[in-house]
Amino acid sequence: QVQLVESGGGLVQAGDSLTLSCAASGRTFSRYSMGWFRQAPGKEREFVATISWSGVSTGYADSVKGRFTIARDNAKSTVYLQMNSLRPEDTAVYYCAADTSLNSRFSGSKDSRQYDYWGQGTQVTVSS
Repeated sequence: QVQLVESGGGLVQAGDSLTLSCAASGRTFSRYSMGWFRQAPGKEREFVATISWSGVSTGYADSVKGRFTIARDNAKSTVYLQMNSLRPEDTAVYYCAADTSLNSRFSGSKDSRQYDYWGQGTQVTVSS
């Protein structure tokens, strides 16, 4: 079992920055990849970013590439999402997720179906 708790969401203005955190517990954090997903009202959940077990490999959605950065601190069992140059279209509930499969060791997945544990989400609202 893995428990995930997100924090750091809030209301910001367009162009601002925000950092989300996701604290994990329950299993060895360095043995699973992590992902961030988001869901805006009336839309399906979409991939944002992913990071491999060691943190060497990362992946991003085209919509956030160059603005968002995913990172992890295995000593603190925490994954981060640094979000810069925020836009109103980034408004959503952001979820972190864990993929505990061995296949995720060297590369995280962009497919939400690969993730077997999810946090409760944190709201990010970007005003124009």
